[in-house]
Amino acid sequence: MAENNECTHDCSTCGADCASRKSAIEKEPLNPASSVKHVIGVVSGKGGVGKSIVTSMLATEMRRRDYGTAILDADITGPSIPKAFGAERGVEAEGNAMLPHYTKTGIQIMSVNLLLADDTSPVVWRGPVIAGAVKQFWTDTIWTDVDYMFVDMPPGTGDVPLTVFQSLPLDGIIIVTTPQDLVSMIVEKAVKMAKMMNIPILGIVENMSYVTCPDCGKKLHVFGESKIEEIAKENGLAVLAQIPMDPKLTSLVDKGIIELMENDYLSAAADALEGL
Repeated sequence: MAENNECTHDCSTCGADCASRKSAIEKEPLNPASSVKHVIGVVSGKGGVGKSIVTSMLATEMRRRDYGTAILDADITGPSIPKAFGAERGVEAEGNAMLPHYTKTGIQIMSVNLLLADDTSPVVWRGPVIAGAVKQFWTDTIWTDVDYMFVDMPPGTGDVPLTVFQSLPLDGIIIVTTPQDLVSMIVEKAVKMAKMMNIPILGIVENMSYVTCPDCGKKLHVFGESKIEEIAKENGLAVLAQIPMDPKLTSLVDKGIIELMENDYLSAAADALEGL
């Protein structure tokens, strides 16, 4: 296998920064009526680490700072963004374009679950079709005055992350992880994929870092001691947040009212995004 800086003669996987690669991989165009300034991918090496809730919290935090904010839900087979915001099914059209759903605070959302007659219906599509749907959410949706768009990607390093890395003009990605050793190992895969594709990594968010004892206030590390600082140092990355297991936050997501969250867990991450 070639090193990251060697040409593999396959531009879909090659990490070499050469002229032929730049010309072979072109970003998908936005709808002419759309305006998007910054695109941030939210990724994870595996499922179940809370990537979608981090995406929802980031969007909520940036909207509170008075930025135009949007979420492109690229997790086609496991969409959960509409649930977190209490978004109802149904997407309106304008000509050949789709109009995103607007949440109560004005966050724009596009997700496959908004297009299904039943939000519990499974999406049984093959990889290329799923990747095509993600591209259409970008090209065929009218995104209005978006300062920060967050792309909630499915876990792993498969078709959709590769499609997003290649097709969307990402300003960078945020990697979500949890304290377990296994997850820490898989983070390395996401880091290496981003570097292979020349995508900047803005930092790491560790979810489910600890539980705060309601009686004494002590931090209890349910999944073991965190290794996030060590992982970040090894890869030259910033730790943007360590989010505790918070029952109140879980309840807000279940009720579809994540925008009512009362915490500052992602303030440092939002500050980093403003620095873009």
